[in-house]
Amino acid sequence: MRQIKGPGLFLAQFISDEAPFNSLEGLLIWAASLGYKGVQVPTEKPEIFDLERAAESQSYCDEITALCVEKGLEITELSTHLQGQLVACHGAYDALFAGFGPDAMRDDPAARAAWATDQLKLAARASARLGLRAHATFSGALLWHTVYPWPQRPKGLVEAGFAELARRWKPILDVFDAQGVDLCFELHPGEDLHDGVTFDRFLAAVDHHPRAHILYDPSHLLIQHVDYLQFIDIYHDRIRMFHVKDAEFLANGRAGVYGGYQDWIDRPGRFRSLGDGQVDFKGIFSKLTQYGFDGWAVVEWECCIKHPEDGAREGAAFVADQIIRPTEVAFDDFSGGPEDPERNRKLLGYPDGKVKS
Repeated sequence: MRQIKGPGLFLAQFISDEAPFNSLEGLLIWAASLGYKGVQVPTEKPEIFDLERAAESQSYCDEITALCVEKGLEITELSTHLQGQLVACHGAYDALFAGFGPDAMRDDPAARAAWATDQLKLAARASARLGLRAHATFSGALLWHTVYPWPQRPKGLVEAGFAELARRWKPILDVFDAQGVDLCFELHPGEDLHDGVTFDRFLAAVDHHPRAHILYDPSHLLIQHVDYLQFIDIYHDRIRMFHVKDAEFLANGRAGVYGGYQDWIDRPGRFRSLGDGQVDFKGIFSKLTQYGFDGWAVVEWECCIKHPEDGAREGAAFVADQIIRPTEVAFDDFSGGPEDPERNRKLLGYPDGKVKS
């Protein structure tokens, strides 16, 4: 068995205009001071990480790597969550997601989709230059507005939607394959890929592409009432990334999974800081270790109650305590003794080495 790496921290939720959160160096110093060993880096802000430059310049990537090493950290993965959202964005959400792309393309959805596709391809090259094995993104959504079948979905709509999703993502997956990097989709409500069934549909539509994989985040599965432990049993071969994020679902008589349009703090399903929710992380770390997952355990802090800096500080120690050092021996080895072929024949009932008639 192999050991999970960590703790890592996803930087996206902490970037701001205030020091130390307004530069990569400041973020690295801060994360290292909390006990993190790695950082997952979002790529939509060039002032933090210049994706285009990283894709074209090995010297820039070497500088970034050296900066991380100097601060006692390494990059776990890059992320294009916001850009991935724009690869496939239904018109119903056009205005909501317009800000995820360049201002000059705010009123041009087709240009944003083309830009987003190029961003993903740049991310593949940048990841390879940095020596990374996996990359994080969202699938975007062409079908999400039909997630509840009322009015009834027309026959063939779902199949057509996933065929179009595959048409957009297949060339991107091919670029990741050429660069030797796995593309990991975070299964997330609001995306067409939000659970195991939708991932299976996508996987079939892209001909089981060898680079199509999963960013496993149990919080999104818990809120959907998916068995997130059995999910690992089913999909462990495709899990290449891991967000350590907690959540809870507090059932009540007024709202359910959909939340009633309430703010996060009032919703039955809500995200919490690590250890404050309902996710069974001991079970998760045990299963991932059992199946040989050796990627990073990356804290993604989201909580509607606790201050982010407190959540980040507590998260480093929480993950460090969860990581299992795999055993190299069986617990009952002491009673077995060395291998002895002659004894084994006797135990099989062949004391003279010959098969009894």
